[in-house]
Amino acid sequence: MSIGVLALQGDFREHASVLRSLGAEVELVRRPAELDRVDGLVIPGGESTVMDKLSRAFGMAGPLKDAVRSGMPVYGTCAGLIMLSDTILDGIAGQQTIGGLDITVRRNAFGHQTSSFETDLDVPVFGGKPVHAVFIRAPIVDTIGPGATALATVADGRCVAVEQGNLLGTSFHPEITGEFRFHEYFLQKVSNAAFRA
Repeated sequence: MSIGVLALQGDFREHASVLRSLGAEVELVRRPAELDRVDGLVIPGGESTVMDKLSRAFGMAGPLKDAVRSGMPVYGTCAGLIMLSDTILDGIAGQQTIGGLDITVRRNAFGHQTSSFETDLDVPVFGGKPVHAVFIRAPIVDTIGPGATALATVADGRCVAVEQGNLLGTSFHPEITGEFRFHEYFLQKVSNAAFRA
């Protein structure tokens, strides 16, 4: 199973390390030819506006949209969640997304870097102990369309983890806390998709 990590910007190295520790073969993806070689893709946290601009500059925006439409499993964290959303409420002028998740997101919904925080989340699909989550300039899922399903919410009821078919997104950064269950859940999606193919 070969997993790509979009390596245009952001904390792609941390995701690659987690995926390798879980037994996946990992390829850093910067070009369409590299995307063609992987079974699933992780879009890391970082700066969504920069990631958008670089994806277009590197000729990746179209191939990424095509991959999502074709059913490739994709997991986006923080900025990656923004990239997978169908709509951004407060994007900068001209900001685009890959789309695929039937959600509307709000960038930096919890405030600036100094407002970063950690909390425990109940994630029913995992059962067992809560997920310890770190939020750094994190987005929030403002609305969820009928195609998507919330997986976790913060205390005030706002959604911070969502899935839709082969797509998975979190507002937070499990790759930096030693919390690997979302990556394992994603790898199962990739495995299931490969089995169905």
